[in-house]
Amino acid sequence: MHGPLPTADGRPPLVMIGQPMDATGSTTLASYFPDRTVITYDPRGLGRSTRQDGRVDSSPTVQAADVHAVIEAIGAGPVEMFASSGGAITALALVTAYPDDVTTLVAHEPPLNSVFPDAEAATRARAGVRDVYEAKGSNAGMAAFIGMTSWQGEFTEDYFAQPAPDPASFGMPSEDDGTRGDPLLSDRSWAVSGYQPDVEALTAASTRVVIAVGEESAGTITARTSVAMAELLGQQATVFPSHHGGFAGPEFGYPGQPEAFAHTLRAVLDGQAG
Repeated sequence: MHGPLPTADGRPPLVMIGQPMDATGSTTLASYFPDRTVITYDPRGLGRSTRQDGRVDSSPTVQAADVHAVIEAIGAGPVEMFASSGGAITALALVTAYPDDVTTLVAHEPPLNSVFPDAEAATRARAGVRDVYEAKGSNAGMAAFIGMTSWQGEFTEDYFAQPAPDPASFGMPSEDDGTRGDPLLSDRSWAVSGYQPDVEALTAASTRVVIAVGEESAGTITARTSVAMAELLGQQATVFPSHHGGFAGPEFGYPGQPEAFAHTLRAVLDGQAG
């Protein structure tokens, strides 16, 4: 928790969540909201969170219940929320199940494979990343993941005809590191990208839902899912600066434009955009 409760400005706390990003991924973005009380969160089994349920998979509905429990625990809801990637999917599940928890949700690039026409091909591409990871480890798996997420447009046979990307082309070693449990590269995250949003519940909720997309993401899978999800909700995706991780600083090796991103987020939360 960054800031006091009750909040100094009288506004609701601003909750920031990601998936598979833990709370450290929100550090830079939170620093641009010194006037707000910001709550960051480690999803179940990530970061500081140790699972006790005997499972390794990720379920948006389970994680939505976890976030609901956090909001109840801080006792300051309803909250405003910025949620990115898989965290945006958790947030959509949260609004579906607990519509009184959130006043405004900014859902940034939710990777919802189920919402666009080539969903079957996208699911096949996702399986291809898992297969490379299982065969050759995290360096090869991450190269395959980058190749999938940077592909422009629908997943055609041209995509599947490509050889698996060489990790060295992304500055990574080619050796197999022996790991097979990465939540992003394995099938542990498939429940996240395979989540079926309840459009009727989302549109019926009192929560103001804003679907956001990075300006540099145009044509990629997460941009296309964002545009498709926004259309299902009867809106246009709101364009934010930078890429899929555009809110992040240099600590993760692929910095975005966090100051500009924060400026846009503040405007959306204040009702001046989106």
